[in-house]
Amino acid sequence: METHMPLLKDFVTDISSSRSRSDLETFTGLVFDLLFVPLVDIAHQFNIPSYIFLTANARFLSLLFHQTTQHDETRNSPDFKRSYPDELISGFINPVPFNVLPSALFDKDNGYPWFMMTAQKFKAVKGIMVNTFEELEPYAISGFSDRGSPPIYPVGPVLDINCKPYTELDLAQCKKVMKWLDEQPRSSVIYCFGSFGHFLAPQVKEIALRLEQSGYRFLWSLRVQSLSPRQPSRNDGSGCVRYIEDMLLEGFMERIQGKGIMIHGWAPQVKILSHEAIGGFVSHCGWNSILESSWFRVPVVTWPMYVEQQLNAFKMVKELGLAIELRLDYEELNVNNVMTANEIKKAIKQVMDDGSEVRKKAKEMAEIARKAIVNGGSSFLSIQRFIKDMIGEN
Repeated sequence: METHMPLLKDFVTDISSSRSRSDLETFTGLVFDLLFVPLVDIAHQFNIPSYIFLTANARFLSLLFHQTTQHDETRNSPDFKRSYPDELISGFINPVPFNVLPSALFDKDNGYPWFMMTAQKFKAVKGIMVNTFEELEPYAISGFSDRGSPPIYPVGPVLDINCKPYTELDLAQCKKVMKWLDEQPRSSVIYCFGSFGHFLAPQVKEIALRLEQSGYRFLWSLRVQSLSPRQPSRNDGSGCVRYIEDMLLEGFMERIQGKGIMIHGWAPQVKILSHEAIGGFVSHCGWNSILESSWFRVPVVTWPMYVEQQLNAFKMVKELGLAIELRLDYEELNVNNVMTANEIKKAIKQVMDDGSEVRKKAKEMAEIARKAIVNGGSSFLSIQRFIKDMIGEN
């Protein structure tokens, strides 16, 4: 990030010095995402209004502001422990367990200072666009007006529903997957995971056992992590093992022919979720995945692994009732934290039930999400308000 600051400073200087001062040629504002919030300081140096586009949700923003308040009151870094009792956080209806908070908060040396720096930058901008919509998080969004925060603009769902494969290999895999889905009955397939997240061998065996015995068709995107560097594998270059045959049950690949299919590496998630054969999604609960599943009316089973995914899972299950709880506090690559086959079976059965309340809510929220972004919808009006406010700053 340090290397980007002089580049942006030079860019703004060059633009400002080479153009006239007519209203049409001045900066209206600079918009940064979460990873580039330190660049807000450059905007302030040039007296340019700065804004943030947050790809996470409104409750994550609530947590950011809540922690700055706590920090200001104590004047030091709190000694967080996951065993602490639940805490009431502004923007959340229910008390939040410490074991679903982002892991960065428990790292006093690096993660927590980053969290605080980010929150302070957020408070210093002229406005924050959030990738959510008012009807999905009304409680969190309405709470910002009481805390002296910058204006909040819910502008979502912002989705790339035309996501293209990265390589020829990805394209070939995509075609294979879609052909298989075309042959399956409507709402009959459970889709498990996306392109990210790693599993160790014991967990892979439990997943394989339950998917095979579940009675449901399945599409499984598998990325696993080897504990031994000597274990034969095909590595995809990112430190994750694509496929290790001896991690699976003996004869598994032969027995699932016709009822299941596996993906190793990148998964065409948007295309998969949009297919009518998909009846449920076992998700790591990244915010993009949650918005995509909501858009395509697919109910979710929560299997979070890292960053803010546990918090997203808590929100979906406890706050919104839009997901089935498998686990809220699962930790990636923890050999002592293996989800059992029976736990997996129970959650899959619940999400695939045609008459489930979660399935009904998923369909209702999809309709609301689609209305939010069209002319007159809540997010459409919020974007209009953002543009009007930004122009008004100049």
